[in-house]
Amino acid sequence: MSMDARQSAVARARRLLAHDPHAHTDEAVVPSIAQTSLFTFDSFAEMADTFAGRLTRNVYSRTTNPTVSMFERKIAALEETEEAIGFPSGMAAISGTVLAFVQPKDRMVCVRHVYPDAYRFFETLLKKLEVSVDYVDGSDPAAVEAALPGARLLYLESPTSWTMQAHDVGALAALARRHGLLSVIDNSWATPVFQRPITLGVDLVIHSASKYIGGHSDTVAGVLAGRADLVTHVRRSVCPYIGAKLAPFEAWLLIRGLRTLPARILAHEESALELAKRLAAHPAVAAVHHPALAGPLPPGLTGTTGLFSFEVDAGIDIPALCDALEFFQLGVSWGGHESLVIPALIARAQAAGPNPALDFGVPARMIRLSIGLEGTEALWADLQQGLARASH
Repeated sequence: MSMDARQSAVARARRLLAHDPHAHTDEAVVPSIAQTSLFTFDSFAEMADTFAGRLTRNVYSRTTNPTVSMFERKIAALEETEEAIGFPSGMAAISGTVLAFVQPKDRMVCVRHVYPDAYRFFETLLKKLEVSVDYVDGSDPAAVEAALPGARLLYLESPTSWTMQAHDVGALAALARRHGLLSVIDNSWATPVFQRPITLGVDLVIHSASKYIGGHSDTVAGVLAGRADLVTHVRRSVCPYIGAKLAPFEAWLLIRGLRTLPARILAHEESALELAKRLAAHPAVAAVHHPALAGPLPPGLTGTTGLFSFEVDAGIDIPALCDALEFFQLGVSWGGHESLVIPALIARAQAAGPNPALDFGVPARMIRLSIGLEGTEALWADLQQGLARASH
């Protein structure tokens, strides 16, 4: 990765998050929370103008709220786009966005190895709506282009959250435009600090804000960002009817998380990359999946974060390894201050749900790590002793 590009990306994020002239009242350094369900009107005429669309203002927190709007403005600025919508979870952002743009009997194209719950959504609920999904290798632009004709939407995730495959997002977005498809990307792994897909030509960007944006493992949320007309379509056609609202307190927690995002990302990146390199040299490790170890980062990805995976050889008892680790806790999420481990054996079963045929394609001997902030040496010592105790 280019050091200048990486430093520029971090500096830009810090600058955008340093001050919001609309965020503070009464000189408070921390913005207040608009913890209210509704907003009243001064007159019949004001209420009538609002409901008729002649006046724009807050009415009910299921649709808009000042604290939520503050969070949405910050995400839109970070992603260099016009508008954003907060959601109560990353899956709410994914499902709400897709449902806003696909119709029954439509077809989608999706890169392989996406977030398991997104895969389950595509393979269960979307199938009930007779929407089909073709999965292609995102690192093969020719294969992607071959699948695009006749599809409605191209769904991307880069880097992917299990195999950590980083794609040329700009090239894939250009293919989608050429064939008249809407492009959507899950940007949770890279965050807006290290990747801004809108600037690469993607139409809409989704985040599981529970991850690095929140950063403290204390809230569940999602967010969608993009061009105003597209975001407005999602806000009007889906959000009011499925109750997909971000609560004010959760929005306030996310604003708090954004303040430290650039500093946290640098710490996650440094520790994860060092641990990935050490694991790659370990005799019991068959492969390590980390974008920085796979070669030069693709255009538009200026840094890496704390999530990567590795595969162990047949001599390692995976359940024993997971149970032997002390700093690494068994958990499904990532992006917080704590380090987490989850084996693919668990994720494959979750992705399949009641149908064993639904396998999202991740190798059975893969293990994913989310590197927290406990310190590289402490985490390396933990991995070493865990691998030693799990060895047959």
